[in-house]
Amino acid sequence: MLWIAVCDDEVMECSRIAKKIGEILAERKISCTIRQFYSGRELLQSSESFDMIFLDIIMGDMDGMRTAQLVRKKVFDKILVFISSSREYVFDAYEVEAFQYLLKPVEEEKLRRVLLKAVRRTESRSQEFIIISRERQKKKFFLDDIYYFEIRGRMIDVHGTGGTFSYYGQIGVLEKELWEKGFFRCHKSYLVNLKYVDVYNRQELVLDNGERIGIAKRRYEAFCQEILKYMRENGGIV
Repeated sequence: MLWIAVCDDEVMECSRIAKKIGEILAERKISCTIRQFYSGRELLQSSESFDMIFLDIIMGDMDGMRTAQLVRKKVFDKILVFISSSREYVFDAYEVEAFQYLLKPVEEEKLRRVLLKAVRRTESRSQEFIIISRERQKKKFFLDDIYYFEIRGRMIDVHGTGGTFSYYGQIGVLEKELWEKGFFRCHKSYLVNLKYVDVYNRQELVLDNGERIGIAKRRYEAFCQEILKYMRENGGIV
């Protein structure tokens, strides 16, 4: 079940986009729940968790760009699609990691392509997970929910959206298991999810949640290559 939000202060336009999204997904037999919001504040006050957010930029109460910035402070992995009557904000959209930018009036075929591409992104993202054993129990972690792994002696800490989980393991083995899965060992003690890297230099990287992690000098060049590769493969313009 996909949860989708459509936010536009023009009620008729909001209803039209929501209806069209529902029809496209119904054709593909993809179940979904679509909620309509008529202001950025209304969207931000919702307690529901959405997989995708279709967001108008030019709104009277709070513009879509500011709304997107506040959404990103709460969650990092939601798909944001901007809808606007102006091209003016295209480059600003990249700052909040927008998935796509659609111009009004939105053509049905363009909406279809973007929507189905977003569905594929959501499906591929949700399927990747790792099983971790601790005290005769096994726990499943979706890779997209993990910020980084940290080694402390014989213990590995999993730092993720749900907090920290510790277990006995070897980070070298873990590194091999996550090869080509979007993780990089930037330091002997850290295996980082490249998806959450916001800023980096030769000494450290900063994650979307504000945490700082050191980069070993000898791993910096390889890190640069890996993160650029990751960005290209995931829609980044580099």
